[in-house]
Amino acid sequence: MLTTVKEVNYLRPINRDELLKFAESGRANPERRGTNKVKTVLQGVFRSWSFVGLHNPVVVDEPPHLMGENTAPAPGEIVLSALGGCLCVGITAVATLREVKLSKLEIHLEADIGNSAAWGADGAKREPLQMGFQDIRVKVDIEGDASREVLDEIVKHANFHSPVANTMRNPIPFHIELM
Repeated sequence: MLTTVKEVNYLRPINRDELLKFAESGRANPERRGTNKVKTVLQGVFRSWSFVGLHNPVVVDEPPHLMGENTAPAPGEIVLSALGGCLCVGITAVATLREVKLSKLEIHLEADIGNSAAWGADGAKREPLQMGFQDIRVKVDIEGDASREVLDEIVKHANFHSPVANTMRNPIPFHIELM
């Protein structure tokens, strides 16, 4: 009897030794913080470019039903992209720590958002808690050389420690002022 062996192509891993060194520095200085900096410039209508370091700008627009030109993702879609990216980083890091090789990692995100306040431009009277995402749903499609239970624990652990997920879950101080 012949059996077919399926070749598994694993995703490119991160350096486990560097991960362990980074983790040690966090244990040695748990209050350590970095600062993310972005400069956003309106290009016209609702299209804006956000400059992050030396990278190409992140372009944001609105869809036609919100008077945009639909040339780029909407702001809420960019927020979900940040969450998906952060979860990918965390899942990869936790899998690397646990020496699990991943062959597939896809994050599917959706969220309910409304704009009945018309950005505060004379729309419906809304309170801050009534605006923004009201429900975020994330599904993780993951495969690797571990059981489904271990993969599930990796995902849950990464979610619990995700900086972006926790920014979205937890109220934080927010300051805005003119320059």
